[in-house]
Formats: sequence, structure tokens, C-alpha cells
Amino acid sequence: MAEGNEKQPITLHVYDMSIKINVPREDEPFYRSAARIITDTVNLYSETYRNYKSEKEILYMAMIDIALKLQIEKSRNDTAPYNDILAKITAEVEQALGVGSTQPDAHKK
Repeated sequence: MAEGNEKQPITLHVYDMSIKINVPREDEPFYRSAARIITDTVNLYSETYRNYKSEKEILYMAMIDIALKLQIEKSRNDTAPYNDILAKITAEVEQALGVGSTQPDAHKK
């Protein structure tokens, strides 16, 4: 097995549970960090709502919190608008240089 694909068994401590899983060796820090984020988030909600909400509701609230942060971060890292602009600029430069697309320019008069 190639070194980059080698998996190792680890035990993650997530909130009130230990979970044994096999993970790629190079991804272990990410798994441990994820377990810490889950534990910290559930603990935060548990401290705040333990007298008002069920444990299941607290877990769902924590999952929503984590997923929301992920979605916000993904939207901040969306490179599609930049890729579109770069494609348009590249097309204009290629057109000006007479290279690239072989289609006739529709804007010429």
C-alpha cells in the first residue's frame, strides 16, 4: 500500500462517546480537530440549554451551528465569480492577439 493511502486506527473522543475508526495517516489531525469542534460546540449548547432542551435537541442545534459555519465559510471561498472574470479577460486578450477561439467576433462591425 502506498504511504499516502495508509490508514491507521484511532480513537476519537466526541462529546460523551469514544469512536474507533481507520483514517488516512495524513488526515488524522483533521479528524481530531473535527472531534474537538463537535465536543466544544455540544458542550457550549449543553451548558446553555441543558435545563430547557432535550439532549437530542442540543445535538441537533450543535450540528446546525457547525453546518452553518461550514456553509458561510464555503460561500466566502467561492472562486466561481473570479474564474468567470478570468475566463472573460483571457478570451478578450486572446481575441486581441488573434489567438484562441476560431469563431468570428460577433462584436466587430
